[in-house]
Amino acid sequence: MTLRARMRWLTVAILAGATLFCAGDLRASDKKDKLKPAGPSQIDSGTFGVFIKGQRVVTETFSVLQENGVSDVKSHLQETAGAAHTNQHSELQMSSSGELVRYEWSDGTGSLVVSPNNEFLLEKITPSPGAKQAEQPFLMPNTSAILDNNFFIHRQVLAWRYLATNCQTQSGALKCQQGAVEFGVLVPQDRTSVRVRMELVGRERITIRGTERELLRLNLKGENFSWALWVDEKDQFKLMRVLVADDNTEVVRD
Repeated sequence: MTLRARMRWLTVAILAGATLFCAGDLRASDKKDKLKPAGPSQIDSGTFGVFIKGQRVVTETFSVLQENGVSDVKSHLQETAGAAHTNQHSELQMSSSGELVRYEWSDGTGSLVVSPNNEFLLEKITPSPGAKQAEQPFLMPNTSAILDNNFFIHRQVLAWRYLATNCQTQSGALKCQQGAVEFGVLVPQDRTSVRVRMELVGRERITIRGTERELLRLNLKGENFSWALWVDEKDQFKLMRVLVADDNTEVVRD
């Protein structure tokens, strides 16, 4: 698949919904046949290993599915030692136009839900089973990104959004908007909204699990952090590595 085709696929997958993929097949099929509804389409799945000072501490298992124009991003965090407080689950659902449908998080004790409230967002927090639910509104549009704590698949989704909406191919090379692009994001576990910036650095050769690879590097920065992300343009721009140098943390796709 060419770079231009992959970027077109990426835009469809994240912003336009999986149903557009089957449009050509539907036109080519026999109109006399009764069409069966398409099932969910798997966009990505796998695991990330989270390493601190070279020691694996957490495994994130994730999947990205689409059905009926809704993207469903699920993730499960499990500490290597199996501690319950890191046994976290999240599910992020977005519409075909990139709007938030619903976000849920739980760690087996507390839980929260973020959903649209008119034109903005509302977070409902349940600190423990049977506890009174608290609510916190956010004056943010429902197209705001979710970047919850510890879920690296959320960073991949943000990278996809950045690439699909701010980049294009020119003479076979990927060109992105000059300078960093700013996004408003919600961090549900912290009950806060922040501004982050993403920028394409370019191709770099790095070593992952003893193998040298050429990947695209993106920088993701906020007021108090700076992360380096590497995605594979030959494999649907999937996130392959994250480096948080200040915290001696590295995240690698298994």
